[in-house]
Amino acid sequence: MYPTLLDTVTTRTDSRFRAAEQAGAVLFVTVLTAIAAQISIPLPFTPVPFTFQPMVVLLGAAALGPRLGMASQILYLALGFAGLPVFAASPMLPQGAARLLGPTGGYLMAYPFAAFAAGWLAARGFDRRYFTAVAAMICGLAIVFTGGILWLTMASTPSIGLAGALATGFVPFIIPDLVKLLAAAAVMPALWRITGSASR
Repeated sequence: MYPTLLDTVTTRTDSRFRAAEQAGAVLFVTVLTAIAAQISIPLPFTPVPFTFQPMVVLLGAAALGPRLGMASQILYLALGFAGLPVFAASPMLPQGAARLLGPTGGYLMAYPFAAFAAGWLAARGFDRRYFTAVAAMICGLAIVFTGGILWLTMASTPSIGLAGALATGFVPFIIPDLVKLLAAAAVMPALWRITGSASR
């Protein structure tokens, strides 16, 4: 396994502060996820808004690694479950636990798993080169879409079926999300070049 970007940065400081730095990094990614949720664009033909959250989830996980990346998203969901206004605005459901049962619940609940997958691949060096970073982020994005589409298929009332879930929860978003992903995948290799550690 390779050290994550966070490992590389925190090993340069006193080890007594390592746990605090890790906790701070997890909280930072959680806050970024919540901020990204506020930059949302509702679409008239689907209950799923367009946001920048998936890219923040995947980039944060690549920097933190699987365990801490997953923790950042579990914390995000816990804050939302407790009623803090961290989820994207919705005309249908208020903030809080009910949001996890709404049409976007599957996407939200997939975030920790997507973060773990992207972080796991990053810990194996996938985030150090552009094309492997793209592959790692595609794996994470696929988990987000799978969770969202399955949830729409099962939880929609009346049922819209798999075809309807794909039409409302996948087709409108896949091209924009891939474009965002291709741009976001350049971030980690660039950060590794800045640290001078990409070849380790």
